[in-house]
Amino acid sequence: MLQEGAHGKWTVSSSDESTEENSDSEKPSTSSLLDAVHGRTSGPQYPCSEARKAAHKRKASPLKLSDKKFSTEIPPAEKQRTSQEGLGWCLSSSDEEPEDHEKHAHKETLKEERHDAPKEYPLNLRKDDELSENQKAEEYNETPSEAQDTWDLLNGGNPFRFFLTKVRGIEQRYNSGALHIKDILSPLFGTLVSSAQFNYCIDVGWLVRQYPQEFRKKPLLIVHGEKRESKAELLAQARPYENISFCQAKLDIAFGTHHTKMMLLLYEEGLRVVIHTSNLIAEDWHQKTQGIWLSPLYPRLPQGRTISAGESETNFKSDLISYLMAYSSPTLKEWIDLIQEHDLSETRVYLLGSTPGRYQGSDKEKWGHLRLRKLLKEHASSISAQECWPVVGQFSSIGSMGADGSKWLCSEFQESLVAAGSSVTTLLKCDVPIHLVYPTVNNVRQSLEGYPAGGSLPYSIQTAQKQLWLHSYFHKWSADISGRSHAIPHIKTYMRPSPDFQKIAWFLVTSANLSKAAWGALEKNGTQLMIRSYELGVLFLPSAFGLDKGYFHVRGKMLSESNDSATYFPVPYDLPPAQYGSKDQPWIWNIPYTNAPDTHGNMWVPS
Repeated sequence: MLQEGAHGKWTVSSSDESTEENSDSEKPSTSSLLDAVHGRTSGPQYPCSEARKAAHKRKASPLKLSDKKFSTEIPPAEKQRTSQEGLGWCLSSSDEEPEDHEKHAHKETLKEERHDAPKEYPLNLRKDDELSENQKAEEYNETPSEAQDTWDLLNGGNPFRFFLTKVRGIEQRYNSGALHIKDILSPLFGTLVSSAQFNYCIDVGWLVRQYPQEFRKKPLLIVHGEKRESKAELLAQARPYENISFCQAKLDIAFGTHHTKMMLLLYEEGLRVVIHTSNLIAEDWHQKTQGIWLSPLYPRLPQGRTISAGESETNFKSDLISYLMAYSSPTLKEWIDLIQEHDLSETRVYLLGSTPGRYQGSDKEKWGHLRLRKLLKEHASSISAQECWPVVGQFSSIGSMGADGSKWLCSEFQESLVAAGSSVTTLLKCDVPIHLVYPTVNNVRQSLEGYPAGGSLPYSIQTAQKQLWLHSYFHKWSADISGRSHAIPHIKTYMRPSPDFQKIAWFLVTSANLSKAAWGALEKNGTQLMIRSYELGVLFLPSAFGLDKGYFHVRGKMLSESNDSATYFPVPYDLPPAQYGSKDQPWIWNIPYTNAPDTHGNMWVPS
């Protein structure tokens, strides 16, 4: 059916117009299951979203701008689903929207047609037709100088312990101080005894290969949210590995996801916690902008410790244990006990999680945006004229916000973001500017990955059409400060900058996208908070870093010695963010883009 609107003309199949709120996120599409039975699979070898599958398909079968033998209509055969199984995007918490969770496995290795990238966006990939795209993304070989850099990272120079992932195809100086997953799992970080990986989208074989050879048979627990066919496929991936066990996170509320991204690494020397934003798949560690918080090495407590021993001023230890206990899983009891046995007192960040449930009374403030509100009221300083300080949200996916800002964004969510100090009176919410950073079509088109980067930005036309009011808040992705303007963001960050954007009152890096499923929504006249998904992030507050002025300075482009102190926070993208121009449109994954080629000379037809 041909449609026209604020985003131009496009064609969608009838299944794309299905009832979003009632879709069953767990059912693979019928056509996909039939394809699997008959061996006609083409796509990733792990469960993932429709948007990611579209990206894989376009990498496998690129459409050149000169290629006229294509249709912008989505073939009905690709989308044979009932209305209950259709695309639903309005309650998403994840980067791959949960209503579009029809995950299933594919067995064929993808091969990408090789194209020379434009000179201004050098990909620096090996020109080797025999390599699949995933193998290209896996090519990470540390040089001795990089190994020294990694060692230096562990020994000071970054008081916040906040890192970006390495990006292939950017200037090397911008990868100095960045980490690949192989760095994190390196023996330099500790002699691994066992590990736990909490994540959303997981390629088991790839994950195992990221561990050093000597650690690949150490016990590995994978914590996931898969059900039914997707769960069976995940378990099947792990059959060759006797050391891998699983913990299935309970998701009892519709459309919830296990979106948390965390590593627990037990060493002979102690324990480390890593909270980050990347799925455990090759492309998430290749050419995207991602964030990592890496804990100090936590030493084991001496025998005879008290229950409260090893706690930090930020209560990180008890909060992490509370988060793990929310899974109600006997499998995680071993890790809870291990955390109890270690000294986490050096931690300077606050833990901010979401867990599925309906919370009342004091439990309301344990999770989601009300947890952020509580932390800011208790630990953020009131700054003179703070009502003029804007809020910035930056994310890779968007849920349904309702008919206008008063439904959630500019009411309960904004009230949490602007909380600061217990003495602050309630402000008129409209007085505080909201800057939402989300990539434009051109951001995606001109990225290192080209249009397939949009597979990890699954904002759908069905949701976008219902909330055109939201787009007036949108700002472009630009990250010259970190050399990552062309590395599409999968990181999620929120902060409170000063009006001149030279200071920030706080900074949050998290798995939580802009959605009610992730952050929670008030129910029953504000007496109950309902959260659908698991999310996890860390909050940086000046008071926890010994700053009494109530703010961090924003680190500038010209790095100086003083910028290494806890006074200057390394915001990973450009401030102030630039508002969308009159011709800018937010990236929407499930409509075609055929007017201009991407950096590989290709178009985007997600069918």
